[in-house]
Amino acid sequence: MLTLDQLNSFSAQVAAKPSHAYKIASIPADGIGPEVVSAAIEVVQKLAETMKTFTIDFEHIPWGTAYYKKTGKYVDDDVLTRLKTYDAALFGSVGAPDVPDHISLWGLLLAIRGPLQLYANVRPVRVFPRTSARLRDCAASDIDWVLVRENSEGEYSGHGGRSHRGQLWEVATEVAIFTRVGIERIMRFAFETARSRPRKLLTVVTKSNSLRNGMVLWDEVALAVSQDYPDVKWDKMLVDAMTVRMVNQPKSLDVIVGTNLHMDILSDLAAALAGSLGVAPSSNLDPTRKNPSLFEPVHGSAFDITGKGVANPVATIWSAAEMMGWLGEPEAKVRLLKAVENVCAAGVLTADLGGKANTKEVTQAICAELEKLASE
Repeated sequence: MLTLDQLNSFSAQVAAKPSHAYKIASIPADGIGPEVVSAAIEVVQKLAETMKTFTIDFEHIPWGTAYYKKTGKYVDDDVLTRLKTYDAALFGSVGAPDVPDHISLWGLLLAIRGPLQLYANVRPVRVFPRTSARLRDCAASDIDWVLVRENSEGEYSGHGGRSHRGQLWEVATEVAIFTRVGIERIMRFAFETARSRPRKLLTVVTKSNSLRNGMVLWDEVALAVSQDYPDVKWDKMLVDAMTVRMVNQPKSLDVIVGTNLHMDILSDLAAALAGSLGVAPSSNLDPTRKNPSLFEPVHGSAFDITGKGVANPVATIWSAAEMMGWLGEPEAKVRLLKAVENVCAAGVLTADLGGKANTKEVTQAICAELEKLASE
């Protein structure tokens, strides 16, 4: 185990110091990204206008596939330096049908997450009013989870290569890298998250029965860290068995932590079980606050509906609410989520949730609800 001083030197969680005046990088990027980010910005600006407790300015950055086709690169060379001039970033989606996915993802999103050490990817999951979980005999309250994904190493470390291309004996390797410090800091983040919630319950996802090095270290560090959190009840679950538990026993779960790959997959399953990827937010956090954090919807570019005005903006708006909470504006986060809940309860839903509203109608309804809440 690392000493506390060693761990604190690069992974200690730091409390927010709200300035009440924020500059946010807007990176809509590809597909429906511009549509949903525009909706979220409109809603957050209405939130600021009605609450009058903070100011917020969004600055557009044109990174994405169109920028790549024009310049040959997804981001500028000074991407990290530039992002550090902002308090946070709001991201849309990346990917295009005519560009290989590994080019677009590594060119943009993964060029930010790892280098900025946004090691904690947090994905809350719940069922909104007037929507329903995809599970039979599942109450809305049964799915109220927080998924914590290690976001800087593991299976997405980018190590490996290919040789003898085009030959029958061509070889490709993809090396998963697990470091003690990387595992320990995400475990502590997960245990702290579990401790902050009423049930104080954590499930650690693993695959140490067959992955006998990295995943065994993962388990060992989880056990060691757990000794510092005697008030948190925790268990361990193999990732394949975890999919079954999410379906058959959703109420048995609360906070879930896993590797980069495992939680990438499980968080999509979780969002689908809760109703739709269209309501699934995520936060890419640097808990040390040395670097700005990035907030984005879980869904992808969705080119099948791009430009049709029917994309569900809730995932991006919820991501923006998480951003406000992270910046130190908890009342703003609560107010915004309350507005979303009320709009859902009124039946203003997009098609993915069984409704008939379009992106603009949902956005306008949330803005109107914010005005109503401000007048109460």
